Amino acid sequence: MALFSFDIESSYDSGEMIHVYDQASRELANRYDLKGTHSALEWLDDKKGFKIYGDTQFHLDAIIDIIRKKAASRNVSQKTFDTSQEPETTNLRMIWQVPLKSGLQQEDAKKISKLLKNKLPKIKTQIQGTSIRIMSSKKDQLQDAMHFVKIQNFDFPIVFTNFR
Repeated sequence: MALFSFDIESSYDSGEMIHVYDQASRELANRYDLKGTHSALEWLDDKKGFKIYGDTQFHLDAIIDIIRKKAASRNVSQKTFDTSQEPETTNLRMIWQVPLKSGLQQEDAKKISKLLKNKLPKIKTQIQGTSIRIMSSKKDQLQDAMHFVKIQNFDFPIVFTNFR
């Protein structure tokens, strides 16, 4: 009997994120309401997030709105952006660091695994570091598991990979 499986991960496509950054930077340079301000967009140290500069909270909100629109057009989940940090104000300039969420936390993996076991008791779940392996002898059960995970409202992005 064949055993089918897939993995659940919390990640983003770094190539798509580079495109989002490039497109947002180009639009930021052309936005009339941001001309003459100190508004800017940069990568965080290791390209694991954005550093947004602006004169006011309005500028920061406008830039994150640009980023979100570009991400949506490239099918990048809005849950990838961690906007929980408060902007810092220094020398009449605001700086907002927006890291990108990547990697499934242990407690989140346990929560997903428990939800799946309660809903679909015939599938097997196995936590493997920052991902969860879902296994079953029937593809229909795996599709039900995918559908069930998609309809849950988690505060982190979910990606299905490694189909076997």
